[in-house]
Amino acid sequence: MSNIKKLCGFCINEWHLTTMVLPYISKEINNNYKIITILEKGIEENIKLLIKKLNLKNEEKILGIDWKQSMARKYTSISNKLNIIAKTKENYIILVNGKKNYVDMVNKYIEKWLQKNRIQNEIKIINCYEITEFNYNITAILDSHDKMINTSGEKEIQEVFEDYGKNKSEESIV
Repeated sequence: MSNIKKLCGFCINEWHLTTMVLPYISKEINNNYKIITILEKGIEENIKLLIKKLNLKNEEKILGIDWKQSMARKYTSISNKLNIIAKTKENYIILVNGKKNYVDMVNKYIEKWLQKNRIQNEIKIINCYEITEFNYNITAILDSHDKMINTSGEKEIQEVFEDYGKNKSEESIV
């Protein structure tokens, strides 16, 4: 679906996630995006502390986002969060954070929900993988995303991982 973009990011803990996403989320709120979070571990206290130190014009909107832990073990709990998208014409960011198994499970639910509901809204799904136990296949993660997010914002994957994609083009030549 051309109206859905998938971004990925990598963080080492909740503070790293907070410092990475807060400026980006603030900017995207100014671009009229609404935010839905599905988080394995809540970051509400981190958001409150960091927002006091930053001079953000949309502080109230940021604090109005649900930064608490999400119980995403059932499709219905995620579906309930996503149902608001189907009722509006607004653009949304769905921020998903956790270990790889959690992010993968949530994405399966999101994909199932998207197939069930024909959404015309522009949606960015941002998958922030917690990398405390690093046995992920980074290439496979990058392959399933359109762009990346890091502390400096939204980036092309090749901007962050310069060698990404080079072997693929060489393989296709051979």
